[in-house]
Amino acid sequence: MTLPIRNVAIIAHVDHGKTTLVDSLLKQSGIFREGEDVPDCVMDSNDLERERGITILSKNTAVRYKDTLINIVDTPGHADFGGEVERVLGMVDGCVLIVDANEGPMPQTRFVLKKALEKGLRPIVVVNKIDRPRADPHTAVDKVLDLFLELGADDDQCDFPYLFASGLAGFAKNELEDEDKDMQPLFEAILRHVPPPVGDPEKPLQLQVTTLDYSEYLGRIVIGRIHNGTINAGQQAALVKEDGKIVKAKISKLMGFEGLSRVELEKSSAGNLVAVAGFTDANIGETITCPNEPQALPLIKVDEPTLQMTFSVNDSPFCGKEGDFVTSRQIRDRLMRELQTNVALRVEETDSPDKFGVSGRGELHLGILIETMRREGYEFQVSQPQVIYREVNGQPCEPYELLALDVAEEAVGGCIERLGQRKGEMQDMQMSGSGRSQLEFVIPARGLIGFRGEFMRITRGDGIMNHSFLDYRPILGDISARRNGVLISFEEGVATFYALKNAEDRGSFFIIPGTKVYKGMIVGENNRPQDLELNLCKTKQLTNHRAASGDELVQLQAPVEMSLERALEYIGPDELVEITPESIRLRKMSKKFARR
Repeated sequence: MTLPIRNVAIIAHVDHGKTTLVDSLLKQSGIFREGEDVPDCVMDSNDLERERGITILSKNTAVRYKDTLINIVDTPGHADFGGEVERVLGMVDGCVLIVDANEGPMPQTRFVLKKALEKGLRPIVVVNKIDRPRADPHTAVDKVLDLFLELGADDDQCDFPYLFASGLAGFAKNELEDEDKDMQPLFEAILRHVPPPVGDPEKPLQLQVTTLDYSEYLGRIVIGRIHNGTINAGQQAALVKEDGKIVKAKISKLMGFEGLSRVELEKSSAGNLVAVAGFTDANIGETITCPNEPQALPLIKVDEPTLQMTFSVNDSPFCGKEGDFVTSRQIRDRLMRELQTNVALRVEETDSPDKFGVSGRGELHLGILIETMRREGYEFQVSQPQVIYREVNGQPCEPYELLALDVAEEAVGGCIERLGQRKGEMQDMQMSGSGRSQLEFVIPARGLIGFRGEFMRITRGDGIMNHSFLDYRPILGDISARRNGVLISFEEGVATFYALKNAEDRGSFFIIPGTKVYKGMIVGENNRPQDLELNLCKTKQLTNHRAASGDELVQLQAPVEMSLERALEYIGPDELVEITPESIRLRKMSKKFARR
């Protein structure tokens, strides 16, 4: 006897509390042993997800409630990982839309909701973080309704059930006046409003691949939903490829989900979410089916990439000193391996064997890949991100983004001015009573490259910025980028305190005394528009009157810390970011010098 099933996705804007809410559902479903050490954000399994507090890959889990198996899929909220959200919605029959009680719907809320409504799902709205100061749950519900109407939801979808919750405190309730108890109201709402999966176990097998995983022991693992039929461990099956080709293979392992772990299954039938091993070259959207009468399901289309950058072998004077994997073959193999699980990524060979064109959904999407490779010991360099142009009706077009800002009132003027220079058009502006303003812009994607750093400076780190892909429109004219030039090292050596102190009035530095530098390396930002070369290795000539200890009381300005994201945003078209496991350096492209 198989349990009744419900398949539900958790969707929301970034940082509205999806993963924390799933944590509470898991803890209260009784899947953890008493006394078991359970980390926060238990679904964010990789290090980068934990550090940044964002979900990058969609994750499957399953809980039991009142003899019903509830398959829950936690999805990323960031626009750069929209490809993940899109696919996951094809696996489920309902979704829980989480909205922050303070912020209300944000750009990514619009994106994920639009995708859910297109799939014909009827969302359950959960207004989260109601225990925070400045929370206004009822206004958030009204704004969500406005968004539903704006996106053309039908009457049935607009009549959505809503709950008030706090993922962190671990409770959900139907009315604000109710007592803060536990997550039971949300479990009940899922059983009541999410329909059971449709699918006929008697028909031939059809399983659509929606997520890919990789195991050292089992090879490629495909995760998907059984639309029709029954699947058994060890049976023969056929994979219908994108081009219609049929590949036969044996299902070496069949797994279901239970809490955070995968459990081996002998068989499973229509409606369930399973993981299958045995198909080494399966890709997203393809169908695993019965070998005797193969029937493919419609392919899943994933949004195309909008940004491209060049990955190349590091050829700086310091190349090969800090990384374990430095050759073009090693970099190529790693990028090809990434393609196996990262669906929204594209990798192209170029006319040079040392360079690869890598396209993704946005700066964050590519930044995550770079950071992952760096931690694995790879050393390489990347160019400035460029937008990908397309031809629409014979006219060259570029991608546009919908940008939403939440800033303090005193920063509004600065934001409007900067975005005007970057060809942004303001669509809406709302003042809230708490001294903050919400601005909405439509802006070319290239206008956003390098804007985040400026935005943080204008708002003094207090602003919230979010954007999502809107559409392709005719190309606008030139966009003014960085206004200041850079400071470049004049020779190879070690930067000295004396030289940095003398050059302090020229601009701000990215390095500290004792940093190794080379000719052509970017060491800071000039106060003026042009680039300036500096000798940073100059030492003080010591005499009886000028002692080395004379500098001890003098202080240098704090350097500007160049994180990976900041470096990618900062560089110009003729500059590169050199990435090694230990360092992130900026350099000029044209300055290629042999080691001395």
